Amino acid sequence: MRLDWDDARRLEEARLKFLSGEPVDLAVRSAVLFSWQRCRFRGIAADHVSIPYFGNVNQEDSVLSIAGPALDRLQAQLSGMDVVTALCNPKAQVLERRVGIPALSRSLEGLRVEPGFGWLEGAVGTNGIGTALADRRPAFIRGSEHFADINRNFACAAAPIRDPLSGRVRGVINVSSINDLGDPVMLVLVQETANTIERLLLDDIEEHERSLLRAFLRAQRRTAGGATAHLLASDVVSTAGEPLRRDDLEVLRRAAAELISAGQAAVVEVPLARGRTAALRSRPVEGATDALTGFVVEALRADGALQRLDPMSPQAAETTPRPTSVSARPAPAHASPSVGEQQGAVEGRLVAVGEPGIGRLAVRARQRLELLCRAAERIGTTLDVTRTAEELTEAAVPAFADFVAVDLAESVLTGDEPTNPGEEMRRIALGAVRRGSHLYPAGTRMEYTPSMLQNRCLTTAQSVLEPELETAYAWAAYDPARAEQIREAGLHSLIAVPLCARGVILGVVTFYRSEQPGPFEEDDLSLAEELASRAAVCIDNARRYTREHTTALALQRRLLPHTLPEQNAVDVACHYLPAQSAVGGDWFDVIPLSGARVALVVGDVVGHGLQASATMGRLRTAVRNFSDFDLPVDEVLTRLDDLVVRLDLDLEPEGVEPSEVVGASCLYAVYDPSSRHCTLARAGHPAPALVLPDGTVDFLDEPAGPPLGLGGLPFETLDLELPEGSQLILYTDGLVEHRDRDIGTGLEHMRRLLRGARGSPGDTCRVLVDGLLPARRGDDVALLVARTRALDSRHIARWDLADDPAAVSHLREEAVRQLSEWQLERLTFTTELIVSELATNAIRYAAQPCELRLILDRTLICEVSDCSSTSPRLRRATSTDEGGRGLFLVAQLAQRWGTRYTPTGKVIWTEQSLR
Repeated sequence: MRLDWDDARRLEEARLKFLSGEPVDLAVRSAVLFSWQRCRFRGIAADHVSIPYFGNVNQEDSVLSIAGPALDRLQAQLSGMDVVTALCNPKAQVLERRVGIPALSRSLEGLRVEPGFGWLEGAVGTNGIGTALADRRPAFIRGSEHFADINRNFACAAAPIRDPLSGRVRGVINVSSINDLGDPVMLVLVQETANTIERLLLDDIEEHERSLLRAFLRAQRRTAGGATAHLLASDVVSTAGEPLRRDDLEVLRRAAAELISAGQAAVVEVPLARGRTAALRSRPVEGATDALTGFVVEALRADGALQRLDPMSPQAAETTPRPTSVSARPAPAHASPSVGEQQGAVEGRLVAVGEPGIGRLAVRARQRLELLCRAAERIGTTLDVTRTAEELTEAAVPAFADFVAVDLAESVLTGDEPTNPGEEMRRIALGAVRRGSHLYPAGTRMEYTPSMLQNRCLTTAQSVLEPELETAYAWAAYDPARAEQIREAGLHSLIAVPLCARGVILGVVTFYRSEQPGPFEEDDLSLAEELASRAAVCIDNARRYTREHTTALALQRRLLPHTLPEQNAVDVACHYLPAQSAVGGDWFDVIPLSGARVALVVGDVVGHGLQASATMGRLRTAVRNFSDFDLPVDEVLTRLDDLVVRLDLDLEPEGVEPSEVVGASCLYAVYDPSSRHCTLARAGHPAPALVLPDGTVDFLDEPAGPPLGLGGLPFETLDLELPEGSQLILYTDGLVEHRDRDIGTGLEHMRRLLRGARGSPGDTCRVLVDGLLPARRGDDVALLVARTRALDSRHIARWDLADDPAAVSHLREEAVRQLSEWQLERLTFTTELIVSELATNAIRYAAQPCELRLILDRTLICEVSDCSSTSPRLRRATSTDEGGRGLFLVAQLAQRWGTRYTPTGKVIWTEQSLR
């Protein structure tokens, strides 16, 4: 793919716009745009750039001495082509140059890709070598993508060469050509060559290790009379003759890596399992060349008590056990530096051999692995977005960084997926080893400018490492004054990593170092990405849960009563609290009934989430519908039980075992203020509490019916008469039972709290909630407190109905007189008609005794009771019918009317508005 003329023209126009300070066209690649911004920050003038020359370049660089075969292969691949190949050190200084055509040297003379010239981005602007080092990733730069004018005629591809163990950049391989010949395939070639050089570096390291091992074996054969040394520590035994276990061997290898990294001769006592100890001895060893020096670690016999000897002595070991860590005793000054110079050494078991630098890398690798293991245990313990972000900071500070900031899109906090997270970001968590970093605190809304490193993470989904904040620009572009304070506070390097899960970028986490020794390196970047990756998945899980929790909670609150209905039977206070972990199916309701009565309901659906909330809504609606029929309390629960059984069968298709079981508990009570009579029944629900006016507290635990959903089992009722001012407390089990307290203990605690409750129902609610609920709720809580009232006898009028139609006129007169006492003369006509029609029907069709009752409540209630179980039906009479119009007239004149059944018959009632 060559650069065509149109691409070149658009690229040049974009470059000119950038240099003049105008917005750049989106056609410019993000990596190039970021490089241009770095160049402008450093004050590079595009038309005044010269390639610096360094005369003191180290031509004995280890990368140069090893990379020969890889360069030869690349030169063979590019033979006959108009290209130049260059190998550079980490300072972007050219170490060696290869050309495809010898004559090309003259045509590319202006490019100055020769040994000694330096191509740092900070000196010559955007270019393959310098940009690959700045970004620490392969770079392909062509034509006007170069920042400097002198380089616009060329195209180049470069890839960093990393140390296979530490991850540090050891050099750069670059291929350059005339711009018209530039092709992205060049990038593939330099990447392959970089990989080959890295393998050669690894082979060189392995050869060093083998050289050290051979030197050790030669020394052992000389000192042991030609005997072959044992190469494993697995046969080291204790004084009791027990072989070391696998975990003991791992402890020895870990201690050996620490000894090698220390780089000194020493003897340590290593604590093992079951109170045992083992001795490790580290000794210097020289390889094939004097410049190659390493250390060998041997395991001596494991004993319970070891003598304190010279560390260079074969029997040396420390006597003081160290159960928590390994601490080496250094060798004395006269100690010999070579294994070969030791005489009379006693044969030991080889545990490890290596160079101190490699040993330090091994120790750091183990420390990073341990950090990842700890982070896996600490991050994601809850399904809370903010807490998960805080756990990330706690896991990384101070083990990995001194300061960690987590910024998330605000939509993530509400459970939604971010559409453009760079626009609305908020700092969710900030972990710090000390105060005074001048970083923005948690809760701050962050606005990332296009040049900031965090914005680069969000737009490219790639991590950014900035090892030297002193010379960096992008991280300080948002607030230069604060950036200067941060520099003065000692922060010297940072890593910014996007929080990406399931293809969605949720935010960015930034790691800072100040007190840590040394800046972040490449292997630190890998660790930061691993930490961020694990945290991102946990944050996304929390986000999804938050969305479901918010939806379920909205549904739950929508299905629960928004306001309590107006009624005079009881004073009511209610309280609902969702679980902090998941919304459940708890509900309550207050339902006005005929005859100034009221129904009190509390229920609890098994399970949590949307399924439980939806089931709760269906059950609450069903209870209201059953209540409209004025069914007895036990029959209401029976019908509700049938409904739950049907819901359970509807979960899965026929013949498929249901994956979820619908179950619920319910308590249904009806209170009549005219008689102070209360009837209740419960289905697997906790017993309600009754507080009498004198402060006596009792739990109405009889009868206890089965939970809803078992089907076919009857429910029993409890009838009692309540003194006026009694408090009936209905609740769900989340109030009295949780993980750290059983229900029996909770009920006793509730009894103690209720003994001191003398206030209003609202006060009782607050006392119970404050005294019973834990700091973190694992279940929903529904609480309903009702204080009973009694209707004054002056608001109730009763008359017996004689078995004589002539008595109806007397009843009308009595009703009119009563309305006059209540100052309801405006209802006289309609009340006369209703009383006449209902009384006449009772005398004609029902069984004695019959009674007429007028009740003055929020409405005028007219009731006619009889001992018949037949139910009147409203019908439309035809023009030829002689009757059937009376009940129709009653229905038209009354606000409501209906029939309810009693143990001795039925009651036909009507309600008229007082307005």
